[in-house]
Amino acid sequence: MSALSAIPPVSKLLRPLVRAVPAAAVLSAFVHIARGGFRGLQTLGWTEASIVLFLLAGLGLMAWRRFTRGAVGAPLYLRDDLELGAVLIAVAFIVVAIAGGEVFPLVYLLMAFLVAFLPRNAGLTLLGVALAFDALVSLQGPERSITSFLTHALFLSLFAGLYQLVLASRIAAARRAESSAVEKRIKEVEERARTFRLVSSGSHDNPPDVKDQEKWLLASVKEIEGAVGAALEIAETALKTNTCAAFLLTSDDKGLKLYDCRSMSDRVQRESFNAGEGMLGGVLKRRAPVRMHSAHGLKGITWYDGGAPELKAVLAVPIIEGSGLVRGVLVADRLTHNPFSDDDEKLFTTIAAEVLRSIEVERVMTYIRKTRDEKDRFFRAIEELNRAGSPEQVFLAVLESARQLAGLDFCAVTIVNEVEGKRMHKVARMLGVTAQGSKALEGRSFPDNNGLVANVVRYGAPLPGRDIKAMDRQVIFDEETQLRGLAALKIFPLTAGDRILGTLVAGSRRKAALDHDVLRMLEVIAIQAAQAVLRAQLYEAMERMATTDGMTGLYNNRTFQTKADEMLAHSRRYGRKCSLILTDVDHFKSVNDTYGHLTGDQVLKGVARILKQQARDTDIVARYGGEEFAILMPETEAKGAKVIAERIREAIKAEVFQTEMGPLKVTLSLGIATAPDHGTDKLVLVEQADQCLYYAKRHGRNQSVTVAEAQGGRKLQAVEG
Repeated sequence: MSALSAIPPVSKLLRPLVRAVPAAAVLSAFVHIARGGFRGLQTLGWTEASIVLFLLAGLGLMAWRRFTRGAVGAPLYLRDDLELGAVLIAVAFIVVAIAGGEVFPLVYLLMAFLVAFLPRNAGLTLLGVALAFDALVSLQGPERSITSFLTHALFLSLFAGLYQLVLASRIAAARRAESSAVEKRIKEVEERARTFRLVSSGSHDNPPDVKDQEKWLLASVKEIEGAVGAALEIAETALKTNTCAAFLLTSDDKGLKLYDCRSMSDRVQRESFNAGEGMLGGVLKRRAPVRMHSAHGLKGITWYDGGAPELKAVLAVPIIEGSGLVRGVLVADRLTHNPFSDDDEKLFTTIAAEVLRSIEVERVMTYIRKTRDEKDRFFRAIEELNRAGSPEQVFLAVLESARQLAGLDFCAVTIVNEVEGKRMHKVARMLGVTAQGSKALEGRSFPDNNGLVANVVRYGAPLPGRDIKAMDRQVIFDEETQLRGLAALKIFPLTAGDRILGTLVAGSRRKAALDHDVLRMLEVIAIQAAQAVLRAQLYEAMERMATTDGMTGLYNNRTFQTKADEMLAHSRRYGRKCSLILTDVDHFKSVNDTYGHLTGDQVLKGVARILKQQARDTDIVARYGGEEFAILMPETEAKGAKVIAERIREAIKAEVFQTEMGPLKVTLSLGIATAPDHGTDKLVLVEQADQCLYYAKRHGRNQSVTVAEAQGGRKLQAVEG
């Protein structure tokens, strides 16, 4: 690399200097005002002129920088706003210092401008800059006036605060108006969509992505609006009408409402009117076009508000679907006595068919989109269930999937188990609105009863079979739990082969929410959920069998070895204490020989239970082999391990085992070793604890011995069992 290539470009050297110009200009003005400068036009000299030029140069540089950054879309930072505001404030106070206090309102206006157009944090900072300049102007020179400074400070703060408040209120009002307009438009689109039967009348679809639904409805409605508008323009031009309008039946089929029109009159009825009255009512009833003309005016005109004009000719054509359902009527009228011809009727009928075709096309497209999205959500739900590994993950996946597929307001998964020969149901997980005493519903267990959940498990079929009229009084889980506010409910069995593992409870506030398609999807979800729960339960059982001892339920020796490696690695890395207790049931061979192996197994189970009870939650309790047990104790020194060992020994000593040959009591010997005091290698630590255990055995049993006690050779007093 050459020496010239190591020299930075000129632009990189000048950039910090250019960035420093505004700050240096403001600081120069501040210092000069503090020293009594800018006290009138007569006192201005080269220094003042230089500072003013310096400020104007800084203002020009900042204006250029803001223009160039805006041209490339680069963001403006707080520093840019502060530099601009500080330069403007400095210029304003120089003007005040030169011209006198009469022009101080200029500062008020400037501060209002800065607060209105700059971010709040920049505006507050610049208010502090303005107050600092004001202190210099007011408290320097012969007229030093604290009152003037306080007055200016008060008005500056008021201007800033009021403008900020006014700006915030205007922004909030604009946002409310925008939200109201958007909501009004969405309602209008939904109403028109119901008129076109793009969504169900009296209810609405509830997909998880509402924005997508609104977007589709808006696009569909706009497509239909465009088609209807184009058709009316063709009819108006071809038929030379006074009014050419499309009236569609409202969602309840009881009224007609103007959808679109091309008219010379401003009295076309905008509100809905009775669909069974007048000429249009006759068209809807007869399901056939009507042509009427009269030189003296026509009767039965209902599509004008405030009195119909003197119409001389009318042509009305019904909009009829292929299934025979009437959806509305197209009407054309004339003020001149020029009757509509057969060709006019044929053209108008064709236009009505085109209007209907555009509606049906969008209806089909809406159905296709809805079906596609439902299938996508359904397949994603199946994927989530197949990925779930534990029962908890399965419960959460099935509830989320069910709620998203059907827009449910309540869903729950129950699990059934046999407890002491009795069937018990448990609410494993729930989502949504809930029940009386809902806080206690999740995790709640209840016995077999005549409720819907229990009957679904009993009969293996979805319930209820029909709509429930008195939903609030229906027993779903048990008598103490009642769901409120649901209008639709279905409970599916979780069936895996010939086993029923529980139920899926689905409820909604909308009566029409659980239609045939949704119920079918939920039924498949329940089947998949049952298989997922069964897989998770089998996996947990296999994992439990691989890691625990079958008789005692404690960790087995293999798991103990793994846990010991992990705990000792942690001890070595962080220098933490870790203790190991090895225990052995005293004279256990004689227990087996005297009382039998079944009693020996009973003793081992009892010892394991007591070890688990007396150990801490963080301790690892394992069956080491035969009648030997091991306890790993993290964050525990030898003294603490000794205390717990003695507590265990006393509990074992106090336990009485009831056998066929009478009561039996046993004792326990324990050896204690601690890492890193007695080694950090697992084999070394186990060897140390084992030696302490044998020391306790040789010196009377029924005692706990640490490495220090065993190495000290102190005679340990045997405790009689």
